[in-house]
Amino acid sequence: EREREREEEKEKKKGVMKETRELLSAVEASAVDKQIDLLMNCKLLSEEDVEALCKKCKEILETEPNVSPVKCPVTIVGDVHGQYHDVMELFKIAGTAPTTNFLFLGDYVDRGYYSVETVQIVLALKVRYPKRVTIIRGNHESRQ
Repeated sequence: EREREREEEKEKKKGVMKETRELLSAVEASAVDKQIDLLMNCKLLSEEDVEALCKKCKEILETEPNVSPVKCPVTIVGDVHGQYHDVMELFKIAGTAPTTNFLFLGDYVDRGYYSVETVQIVLALKVRYPKRVTIIRGNHESRQ
């Protein structure tokens, strides 16, 4: 039974990886994977990397409709307000993309000491797994 479950999980990952490769080149995917590894260890990206990550995320978001379907099952993540360690704990419990679908409800920054790290990991996951990670804007991400 467990062997069958492992095989199903491998097949699921293969499908997700193929789906992701269509949106990013192998080189881009590898670079974002390295960024995600850094961010999972609470290390900041360079300014150049952040700028490129934001640009790529903007390109992805511009192609998405205003109302997007979300694949189920999905883990819904409420206002994290820069609580990076809470996000990491959530990943330990729920798993990480691409094996888990996420809907982030905005308000990534503000109260916690790790607002920059928090928003960077959310954006990196969105860029790497755009069909598995859905992000919306909270009031802290408004132009005002």
